[in-house]
Amino acid sequence: MYRRIAAELMGTLLLVYFAVGVATLSFGFGVAGRSLSAGVVATALAFGLVLLVLVYAIGPISGCHINPAVTLGVLLARRIPPLDAVGYWIAQFAGGILGALLLWATFSGSPLYARSVTGLGADGWGDASLIHIDMGGAFLTEVVLTALFVFIVLSMTSTAAIPSVAGVGIGLALTTVHLIGIPITGTSVNPARSLGPAVVVGGTALSQVWLFIVAPLVGAVVAAALHGFVGPPEKETPLPPVQEDEAP
Repeated sequence: MYRRIAAELMGTLLLVYFAVGVATLSFGFGVAGRSLSAGVVATALAFGLVLLVLVYAIGPISGCHINPAVTLGVLLARRIPPLDAVGYWIAQFAGGILGALLLWATFSGSPLYARSVTGLGADGWGDASLIHIDMGGAFLTEVVLTALFVFIVLSMTSTAAIPSVAGVGIGLALTTVHLIGIPITGTSVNPARSLGPAVVVGGTALSQVWLFIVAPLVGAVVAAALHGFVGPPEKETPLPPVQEDEAP
């Protein structure tokens, strides 16, 4: 259990550091130039590729949830005990905060960085959204995107799926939801990813972070229900062959 907790903490930390780091570079520092599309694509690929490699790296240890919404979906699918889920949640939120702190410490070494101006890839609505989406639209977006993502995770990790391609499918799913979600809310679908930067940046990001915790968890509930209804059937574990008694 301690190894699994450590893997979840480390995985969430790395996801925030690298993927949120690309988001900050693209939209905070403006390294993508004036091309909004370039920033969106770069950030979406960063999230997807980091998750893809982490699935293969720590998936055999903890399942590579690194997302409280995924853990909730797995819990509702009865694939993890409640006590283990609580341990995962603690590790994920801690990893998200530590990853954001490490990222902030990295960027603080640049004279071009100002926390209140450059930010740290935090999610938001209203003035914090690229299209100024309202709160209701942001909530609906996060529920839908998280439901899709968690549904894919549950499907790709079922006993009916092909384990060798799970990382690719899950990574592409995260990339896909970011491609549409970044201009709308910045894309959370992961409460730990949202809480870490919000704690470090404070202000509007921290006051709005509740939505990016609640909505993804609602989306996970929807995903678990959909998976139970239309998901691929679990394969039955074959019984061991019956050994016939040897003749005397």
